[in-house]
Amino acid sequence: MFVDASALVAIIGEEAGGSELAGRLDQGQQAYTSPVALYETTLALVRILRVSIADAESIVSEYLQRTGTQIIPITAEIGIAAIHAFERFGRGRHPAQLNMGDCFAYACARSLGVGLLYKGDDFGQTDIAAG
Repeated sequence: MFVDASALVAIIGEEAGGSELAGRLDQGQQAYTSPVALYETTLALVRILRVSIADAESIVSEYLQRTGTQIIPITAEIGIAAIHAFERFGRGRHPAQLNMGDCFAYACARSLGVGLLYKGDDFGQTDIAAG
């Protein structure tokens, strides 16, 4: 499954629903994320946990290592797929209101042929399978 920044923030930041998401992540499937999700997660944790960027980056890195989450590269094909995701589900175009990071998460999951682990209601309004 592809792990969106919203799920990583909920799990690492111990937000409501985070333990349920962590349980789904621990079910033995290979987990993936992207540099875009790492960026979003790190900056959110700086704000939520009130830590430095270096500390948040370390916390995220340790979590990804512990869970065996693989960071995939953003290819040109994924970039184009993210543009198409915005065309279909982006803010101002669709009730899902996907932002840039969401569109990249959607495109990454699609390119891998896996479900998407996320927190919130936005992806549920698209055609992506939940992870």
